[in-house]
Amino acid sequence: MTTHDEKPTLRPARPGDAAAVARLWESAWRDAHLGHVSDALVAMRTPESFAARAAARVPETAVAEVGGEIAGFVTAGGDEVEQLFVAAEHRGTGVAALLLAEGERRVAAAGHERVWLAVVTGNARARRFYARQGWMDEGPLDYQAEGEDGPVTVPCHRYAKPVTGGGIRGA
Repeated sequence: MTTHDEKPTLRPARPGDAAAVARLWESAWRDAHLGHVSDALVAMRTPESFAARAAARVPETAVAEVGGEIAGFVTAGGDEVEQLFVAAEHRGTGVAALLLAEGERRVAAAGHERVWLAVVTGNARARRFYARQGWMDEGPLDYQAEGEDGPVTVPCHRYAKPVTGGGIRGA
């Protein structure tokens, strides 16, 4: 049993984390997306789809642990924070801010000067969180989510933030 008094720790995901990440991802995704995305996308987001996607994304993922249990995760690729989800019992405890900072760090370390992410338009809680973290709402975005038969359009807002790139700049 974990308590909110325990400080979260951050580490790279390991292959053995994929099942726990998939379960957390599915639960948190449903909390954030049901009622805000198409029924077609909801139908495609099965436990098996989360398991396959979590296993495939281990190298791009960091997890936050509290009391030895995975409390949340962030996945970053290229200049995008692609996924950030926190277990319901750890929301409001600083886990999300820790993970978001790690996603920003990973994008900067890859040499990018700006980071972006997509937030489902109806997810007001997440949109408020990103604004509090200094992210700017750049407006509507038709995000192309992975689907079995090709991309599925999801109405989102694009949020972005400058980060310090990891490359050396000339004078």
